[in-house]
Amino acid sequence: MYTIGQVEEITGVKQHVLRYWEEVIPGFAPKKDFGGRRLYSQKDMETVLRMKHLIYQKKFTIEGARDQIINESEAFEKSADLLGQIRSARRELTEAFFALRKFRQ
Repeated sequence: MYTIGQVEEITGVKQHVLRYWEEVIPGFAPKKDFGGRRLYSQKDMETVLRMKHLIYQKKFTIEGARDQIINESEAFEKSADLLGQIRSARRELTEAFFALRKFRQ
């Protein structure tokens, strides 16, 4: 976990910008400790670096970068779901293979 100061130091994104991004990016909300200090996870850090890349290198607007991150997240969820379905199908095929093999013997 990273504090907001550490995230600023590592990424070069100012703290007030990080707090603003929390408001405009769905799902980007670092946890807070008992004292109310923000604690950023590795996933949060990756989101910050992706936003920074889209805005500063690719010249996206904040809204455009937000939409891109949302689209990427949805695509990842769909691919993760597809991967789960593939694993399930493999498991079923393997069980069927061994059942047929046992039946033939």
